[in-house]
Amino acid sequence: MFYTIEELVQQADNFSGNVAELMIATEIELTGRSREEILTIMSRNLTVMKASIVDGLTESKSVSGLTGGDAAKLDAYMKSGKTLSDSAVLSAARNAMAVNELNAKMGLVCATPTAGSAGCLPAVLGVAIEKLNLTEEQQLDFLFTAGAFGLVIANNASISGAEGGCQAEVGSASAMSAAALTLAAGGTPYQASQAICFVIKNMLGLICDPVAGLVEVPCVRRNAMGASYAMVAADMALAGIESKIPVDEVINAMYQVGSALPTAFRETAEGGLAATPTGRRLAQEIFGED
Repeated sequence: MFYTIEELVQQADNFSGNVAELMIATEIELTGRSREEILTIMSRNLTVMKASIVDGLTESKSVSGLTGGDAAKLDAYMKSGKTLSDSAVLSAARNAMAVNELNAKMGLVCATPTAGSAGCLPAVLGVAIEKLNLTEEQQLDFLFTAGAFGLVIANNASISGAEGGCQAEVGSASAMSAAALTLAAGGTPYQASQAICFVIKNMLGLICDPVAGLVEVPCVRRNAMGASYAMVAADMALAGIESKIPVDEVINAMYQVGSALPTAFRETAEGGLAATPTGRRLAQEIFGED
């Protein structure tokens, strides 16, 4: 069992640098399940993630009307040939919005690590499958790897917007995605830890301020940005760039910042965008109350 990223990186050496195998061994230890059972469960998660991208890429709106159709708009724009950003980054952003729009429409998603941040990991995985030609076994490794790094973040900081703001939800999801992508692209566990640093440092202090208390605005587009950050962070790590602050200290800083956030910025819809005149008007229109 590992309790810090430093320990994770060290213990991965016992598995020839394969973080996925370390995570499977840890899961066996923690749950008592067999390897076959664990692989079956993760295969189900993988199936749901892939389907959520396809099912979410529609023009239909959520029940509230706040979200829906933006992933399809970005997809159409990408096909126009007029984009400014790299196609891989835009694909990740599109995929992430598709998943979170599906979540807003009560569709089936896989919480990675939460439903509100469910878009980042499948979004980045979708790009990795296409760009790196990942086999199904490698796709499962991608998810186990993300889970290993996410386990440390959850235990030492938070993955809950109600506890630590959106830095804990989309920030964690983006960091997990960046780490998994780094390893899938041939990086080392240490480089994956650096990718986590880059994401979390960029998202420190990000508040959770859902308009009308719904996981839609700004959540859907924050997932798109989180997926984009993961792509860039992985490239930075693979380039050999290193964080001056050690990864476990970065995660601890995330915990400290999250703990210091006022309750208005922790999923209560009492601050930030939710408290703007337009945010309050939208809430009143949806629920008929102030």
